[in-house]
Amino acid sequence: MTTLYGQGILAAVTLAIYVPIFLFAVRIAVKYGFGQKGWILLVIFTLIRIIGGALLVAAEEIKPAVTGLYIGGYALEASGLSPLLLSTLALLQQTTQTPDGQLKYDRIFRLLHLLGTAALVLTIIGISETSSSSANTMRRVGVLLFAALYIILVLGALAQWANRQQLMKYRKQLLIAISVALPFLAVRTLYSVLSTFSSSTFITSGSTTTTSTSNSALAKFNMFTGEWQIFLAMDMIMEYVCVLIYVFAGLTLKLNQDYELQEYEEHPLYHPKPY
Repeated sequence: MTTLYGQGILAAVTLAIYVPIFLFAVRIAVKYGFGQKGWILLVIFTLIRIIGGALLVAAEEIKPAVTGLYIGGYALEASGLSPLLLSTLALLQQTTQTPDGQLKYDRIFRLLHLLGTAALVLTIIGISETSSSSANTMRRVGVLLFAALYIILVLGALAQWANRQQLMKYRKQLLIAISVALPFLAVRTLYSVLSTFSSSTFITSGSTTTTSTSNSALAKFNMFTGEWQIFLAMDMIMEYVCVLIYVFAGLTLKLNQDYELQEYEEHPLYHPKPY
């Protein structure tokens, strides 16, 4: 984005989009219970987008400029990918539930959640500690961990498709929703990688944001100083599509009914298979 004014407009659009989505996400979390991490992380993601957008709008409106508002807004913008990836990961784990309510591969999923959390911490520190010589390294390591987590998500989804005959009815439909969202999440993750590697430093001073470009070919992908059209297409729209898919799935799927005993013909998984 070329000016803070342009970014302020996009931040205002983000606010307008995610406030109603946040309300739907909360409704879904209440529907399935707050023990379901996938839906809770979706609530957290929408809340991060609302707070980040509000900070950037406030930063543009308040004079003299408050540097902390910009840093906070940018940090939330850059780190928002983490709860979206982790929400997808938790929803994917939900598809592994067995008819007796057990989650498969729980230890593996716990380690992957730690991986995503580590990436989040590195990203936030890398943006906040602008004076640190290692800040850029931390941002890049963080975004590469995001990319690794996405690849693992794809492999996990493929594994679930290979095992689709063992999935319960609505868990299988949830897997379809996740699979539809993955290509959009790929573009969003790619944008984070390109944006992070487009600059070697990130400095916020007053009402201006500057980046020292280390790769001119990637400069247009920079989240803060690049082309806002690319940011809109590869970041905002991709996230919004993913969130809409998950919200639609959460509102329409009857995941709880997977545990209600019904006719054999409708839910054969509840009965032993003949051998």
